[in-house]
Amino acid sequence: MRHAVRLLVLAFVGLVVLPAGSAAATTTHVSQADDRPVVRVGTEGVYPPFSFHDAKTDKLTGFDIEVIKAVAKKAGWRLEFVETTFDAIFTALEARRIDVIANQVTFNPERDAKYGLGTTYTYSRGVIVVKKGTKGIKTLKDIKGKTAAESITTSWADVARKAGAKIQAVEGFSQAAALVVQGRADLLINDNIAALDYLNTTGKDDIEIVGNAGDEVSEQVLAFRKGDPRLEESNKALAELKADGTLAKISEKYFKTDVTVENAGDVDVSGGRAARSDTEVIQDAAWPMLKKALLVTIPITIISFAFGLILAVAAALARISGSRVLSAIAKAYISIIRGTPLLVQLFIIFLGLPEVGIKFSPWTSAILALSLNVGGYAAEVVRSAILSVPKGQFEAASTVGMGYWQTYRRIIFPQAARTAVPPLSNTLISLLKDTSLLAVVTVTELTRQAQFAAANSSAYLPLYCVAALYYWVMCVGLSSVQGRLETRLNRFVAR
Repeated sequence: MRHAVRLLVLAFVGLVVLPAGSAAATTTHVSQADDRPVVRVGTEGVYPPFSFHDAKTDKLTGFDIEVIKAVAKKAGWRLEFVETTFDAIFTALEARRIDVIANQVTFNPERDAKYGLGTTYTYSRGVIVVKKGTKGIKTLKDIKGKTAAESITTSWADVARKAGAKIQAVEGFSQAAALVVQGRADLLINDNIAALDYLNTTGKDDIEIVGNAGDEVSEQVLAFRKGDPRLEESNKALAELKADGTLAKISEKYFKTDVTVENAGDVDVSGGRAARSDTEVIQDAAWPMLKKALLVTIPITIISFAFGLILAVAAALARISGSRVLSAIAKAYISIIRGTPLLVQLFIIFLGLPEVGIKFSPWTSAILALSLNVGGYAAEVVRSAILSVPKGQFEAASTVGMGYWQTYRRIIFPQAARTAVPPLSNTLISLLKDTSLLAVVTVTELTRQAQFAAANSSAYLPLYCVAALYYWVMCVGLSSVQGRLETRLNRFVAR
């Protein structure tokens, strides 16, 4: 037991000292002798054709990704990509989780006052998209009182709000399009390029562009923190890339026109990503999803449960101890954990603590939050299991000269384990499923991988059914282990 605890502690320490983003981000591979500064790039990974995962290779790619890579090459940076939702991306920038946002950030005065916005590298226009056949919506004047599906922190959401529309929060374009098609939203406003790419990639005609979202041309920029010297390095690199034709070449690859100049021709994405059947989508996504389950979801679950169980035992012993101080601390810990949502706990640890100088890597943040959560819930399970052991067992152990810890190790814990296994197994199964929330701390696990695939194909039902199947298989496996463990512990129970 002592050796197991030592190994767990060493594993935790190792996770704590991992560099921020090391386990969650896609990192450009470089040699150890490379002394170029590391720049962490925040992007969605679910916003094709600007930032998405290639269906065949699962590699992060897209127009914005190639632009920032070209900038890095000119500026002498090493890049580390951190993928998160757009609604959390500016918070991550402020919390110094990332250094720059490369995700079609639209220039506006409010953002310019708060962040360091670079020179324009994309020009586009906003369009109004509705379900095909919808009547009465053509211009911004028509959307007052309507429901618009938008990422709430985007400029497009601001356009919809100012026009009087109600906002239905979504994570990306494909999700917004799905709500419009299903009738859960009346419209969406987004970049005309994203809309054209959706129509081309999905091969669907269930939505249509009905008009422009105003007459102004939108300007997209890279976003840094105020005062970051890398802003000037980026602007200089972009100027050189425009001058030598690199930006135009990247644009032609994706759009068959140069969207890096204001008066670009018509965008053509017909030669880009081809539409795929649901069968092809599942074939391409099944292995990456399984890999994330095996390499991320399961390890995080095991490590978090192990540390959580240690916390639970400590809290349970403190609760039943004769010390009022220890008991009060344990009660407060359990109350706080059980009285607050896990999602809020993740936000506090990952985004809140850096504001007071405490910063953990994504994996460490995830494991810390999940361990604390498990400890809070499992503590009462452990406490009730210990109290279920007859008091006479303590007295008998004392009679034969056993000390406090020896009594617990040899007498109480073995008997309490039989009672605690079923509810603790339920806690473990819940923990496994709770890992689906870890995208908010930039950890790409099974559910987030399914989101990547869905953003590329809009095949929500088959992909999420595959994800559900994987979770179900893992939970069935845990239930099987629970059954075997119960059988083993029951062997010595008198019948």
